[in-house]
Amino acid sequence: MSEDRAVLSIDPHVHSEGSYDGNEPVELILEHASDIELDGVVITDHDSIEESLRAAELAPEYGLVGIPGVEVSTDVGHVLAIGVEECPERGRPFEATVREIREQGGVAVVPHPFQRSRHGVRRRNLGECDGIEVYNSMVFTGYRNRRARTFAERHGYPRFGASDAHSIRNVGRAYTDVALPDVDPETPAGEIPTETVLAALRAGETDIRGKRTPIHRSTRQYAKGAVRKSAYLLTKRLPYVSPWPASMDSA
Repeated sequence: MSEDRAVLSIDPHVHSEGSYDGNEPVELILEHASDIELDGVVITDHDSIEESLRAAELAPEYGLVGIPGVEVSTDVGHVLAIGVEECPERGRPFEATVREIREQGGVAVVPHPFQRSRHGVRRRNLGECDGIEVYNSMVFTGYRNRRARTFAERHGYPRFGASDAHSIRNVGRAYTDVALPDVDPETPAGEIPTETVLAALRAGETDIRGKRTPIHRSTRQYAKGAVRKSAYLLTKRLPYVSPWPASMDSA
C-alpha cells in the first residue's frame, strides 16, 4: 500500500485447481500472492465457488484481503462475480446474472470482452455492469486490450486489470490497484473489510498495473485447456467411465 493513502494491489481474475483448466491449490496461490507483494487475489473458477470461498477465508492468514468470486457463464459470455458467496446459475441471461451478482452485494465485471474464442461478451450484448477487464495478461497481442480500454473509457465503465492466471507463475502478471481514501494506509490488507474494497471497485477507484504473459506460456495454457475439454467430452460419452476432469461438470 502507498504511504499517503491506502491502495490495495489485487489480482481479480485467478483460477485454481477448482477450474477444469486450472492447476494450483488455493494455499499455494495465496502464498505466492503474498510473496510477490499483492494485497489480494480473487479466485474465479469456472462456475464453481467452493475453492474461492475457502481462499477468501484463508487469505488473512497470508496477510491478504479475502474476496470470494466466480467466473460465471451467461448465455452470451463470461462475467466475473466478485464478492459473492453463492455461485449464480450458469447459462442465464447476462442482465439477470448481473442483477443477481449485485443482489448478493457483489461486483459484476466483464472479462476479456469481445474475444469470442474465450467466451467474451460481444459488444452488442454488453449492457449494464460494474466494470470491464481492459487489461488481461493472457492476450497474445495488445489489440484486444486496447479495444476493451477504448470501449470502457467511451462508455464510462470502471476499468480492471487481471492476470487470468491458470498456473502459479502467471499470478499477478497484471492486476488492479484499488484506492481506499477512507482507510488508514497503515492498516494491514488482511484487516480491511471485504465490503470496503467492493465499494471502491464499484466506484471505479481503480488503476491498471502489470504486463502481458509471455506468448509461450499463454499458448501452453490454452492448449492444456483445450486438451482437458476434449478429454472430458470424450470420457463423458463412454459407458462405465467417470468423466475427466470432473470439474468440467460445473463448467
